[in-house]
Amino acid sequence: MTTATTMLQQYLDAETAILAGKTVQFAGRTHTMESLDMIQKGRREWEVRVNAEAAKAARTPTIGGLGYKVARFD
Repeated sequence: MTTATTMLQQYLDAETAILAGKTVQFAGRTHTMESLDMIQKGRREWEVRVNAEAAKAARTPTIGGLGYKVARFD
């Protein structure tokens, strides 16, 4: 699991807890319903990073964990 995936999951967990009416300790701060906008903004930022990692992984074929690229000489 990458850092981006881990962070995204933490933001999702915090958002879920806040929507359930709980108080959450996250990033050294206490968050309540008033913090929901900030948590959602952070979640969206980490979703972008996770999607970028997934797109990069899909573009880079691997053999045995090592990436390679193919050159075409037409």
